[in-house]
Amino acid sequence: MSMVFALKLFLVPILIWLVTLAGRRWGPGVAGWLSAFPIVAGPILFALTLEQGPEFAAHAAEGTLLAVVALLVFSVAYAWAAMRFGVAGSMALALLAYGMAVAALQALSLPLAGAFVLVWCALLAATRLFPGVAPSVAASSPRRSDLPWRMLAGAVLVFAVTTGAAQLGARLSGFFAMFPVMSTVLVGFAHASLGRGNAVALLRGMVTGYFGFSVFCAVLALQLREGALAPAFGLALGCALAVHLAARRVLGSSAPAPAAPAKA
Repeated sequence: MSMVFALKLFLVPILIWLVTLAGRRWGPGVAGWLSAFPIVAGPILFALTLEQGPEFAAHAAEGTLLAVVALLVFSVAYAWAAMRFGVAGSMALALLAYGMAVAALQALSLPLAGAFVLVWCALLAATRLFPGVAPSVAASSPRRSDLPWRMLAGAVLVFAVTTGAAQLGARLSGFFAMFPVMSTVLVGFAHASLGRGNAVALLRGMVTGYFGFSVFCAVLALQLREGALAPAFGLALGCALAVHLAARRVLGSSAPAPAAPAKA
């Protein structure tokens, strides 16, 4: 079994499993924050580097960075839709908003620095755009049977992006690496089983985590053009972790305190 095949088959599902367990222990906000670390897009970009080369992966990382804006649109759209609709309606509206955002961003041509500034401005704005609903107490016990489906979704995404990279091109591969597979699975489960307040808390945690994720993409895009593969990914992950922890420290306390149960 090649290293690339093993990466596709095992790494992302294992990481999704670990995030799910962390969420069950420490709550949806922590799960959202952890899931925003490059645990899905990172392995995809690593596989693209091995299979398509550093220059291709650098362009893909730029696309992934800009796609953070589309994920913010998805997150805010779902949060507000959840105030009125159940899981199916909220997910449909959020994915529609995401698709429209991707289409608009695909037509946008920005240098790396400009894309980074745009993403951080969007992140700072998004922290203030969520509805003021607090997480509820657990409405029901978490279902263990959904975990294999979460892991399968992650593996399918990695296979789809890396297999179709040559046809998609570097930029669109980068966007597809940020398809909200973690968001749809984790948020849908939280909304269905624990209520909309917990789904919003998870989404808010994701936004906090995207600060570090954006740094990962920007540093990786720069370093893949300058150095070897291992130092590029090592530096990108180190910088992302520092910002990830700092964002949690600064913004983690901004969520509303728990209140009365808020089921969908």
